[in-house]
Amino acid sequence: MDFFQSQESLTSIEWILRAVVAFLFLFFMAKIMGQRSISQLQLLDFIIALSIGNIVAHPLSDEGLGLKGSMITMTVLVALYLIGVFASLKWRKLRHFIDTPPFSLIENGKIISKNLKRARISIDFLLSELRKEKVEDVQKVAFALWEPDGTISFFLHPQYQAMTPANMNIVTKPFTFPSTIIKEGKIELKELHRIGKNENWLEHKVKSLYDADIHDILLGTIDQNDQLKIFLYH
Repeated sequence: MDFFQSQESLTSIEWILRAVVAFLFLFFMAKIMGQRSISQLQLLDFIIALSIGNIVAHPLSDEGLGLKGSMITMTVLVALYLIGVFASLKWRKLRHFIDTPPFSLIENGKIISKNLKRARISIDFLLSELRKEKVEDVQKVAFALWEPDGTISFFLHPQYQAMTPANMNIVTKPFTFPSTIIKEGKIELKELHRIGKNENWLEHKVKSLYDADIHDILLGTIDQNDQLKIFLYH
């Protein structure tokens, strides 16, 4: 376990062991922090990501630094991060201090210039985000909100929104999501049994409809009407 401590030099195996241990430890810390820290880079998430990135990088490139100290530091930072997250969930004032509540950038087709400065974005950035949403005219926007994670939510005036079956009083069938029963040449047995089917039924269905074997299929799905769709390897 000498690779944990600072050394004048490390062998190739010790460098590899240090990298493996650091990777596994970082993976474990990320699991503890949860999906939020990965999917939504907010203030606390940014701080912890920047800190951990710097801490774990140095002992992986400098044999004079021990890995043990970095792992202890990372553990303390993750603990502080979790305390901050749970404290912000409990106390609203702290939550608003850490993650600024949403505020409007556009109201009834008018750009709120002072809030552009508050969000620290330019008019060009706002127009770019509008183009991404296929909105060519600011006056079509009823409301635009600057979200805590740095994204913008746009809401169009009703007359510019796309028509839906509900607007036209059309009765639609309930939405159902197809079940994935074949993935990368392997049968998803749990899902197959959940819908009341077995392997013999599936193999016969695939052979009769597509003249293919299970291992030739990249993806296979089935809907509530037992309609099977497959995508073969190409």
